[in-house]
Amino acid sequence: MKNVLYLFLLIFNISLAQNAFEKGNQLYQKEKYQEAINNYESILQSGKESSELYFNLANCYYKLNKVAPAIYNYEKALVLNPNDSEIQNNLKFAQKLTIDEVKETPKVGFEKLLFNLTDTFHYDGWAKVSIFLAFLFLAFFAGYYFSSLTLYKRIFFFGMFFIGFLLLLSVISSIYQKKYTESEKPAIVFAEFTELKNEPRNTATAVVTIHEGTKVYVLESIANWKKVQLSDQTTGWIEDGAIKEIK
Repeated sequence: MKNVLYLFLLIFNISLAQNAFEKGNQLYQKEKYQEAINNYESILQSGKESSELYFNLANCYYKLNKVAPAIYNYEKALVLNPNDSEIQNNLKFAQKLTIDEVKETPKVGFEKLLFNLTDTFHYDGWAKVSIFLAFLFLAFFAGYYFSSLTLYKRIFFFGMFFIGFLLLLSVISSIYQKKYTESEKPAIVFAEFTELKNEPRNTATAVVTIHEGTKVYVLESIANWKKVQLSDQTTGWIEDGAIKEIK
């Protein structure tokens, strides 16, 4: 009986969330962006999330010129759907509204080569590539095992080694990309403007002033302070309440 009740409540909650989502979409079409935000936020408060929900919420904030919430929700959408080109494009438009122009420090040497390779796909994309290559490896093995002609055996034999190398490379790339993604702690500045300090205290010297919408990466935390790094490698301490972590 309890299981039936839980199932009923689950279906009821899903139905409510779907209705709120559709109502939010209708309000967006009518350009009632704040009301649409209220509907989308109510879904998040119920514990449900999706890339579509964050994307629509970000679009509403973008229409209201609320830079930080727009960028934050686009980033949240990308976490759930990292290869979506529409989310990526809208995020770029939102980032153009920010005041700070923080240039990314380019990677060099082996680090650049490794990053460019592994960044080709998200780690789940590399996992799919690995599965495909594993099946292809088995197909070549079967071809080698059952072929009677020497020429075919040689082709399948060398093909197995080549595919095996690609399989190993894709597995390593997937592991590296997953580790890199999980170790990152990105956040968005929500304060209109704030200073990065060289120490975690209000009286410390300011390193640089940053504004809302700027993306930072959290390195460590002490009390109500967080040590963050900008994409140009500038580091400093920022008050916890000035930023909102993406994941």
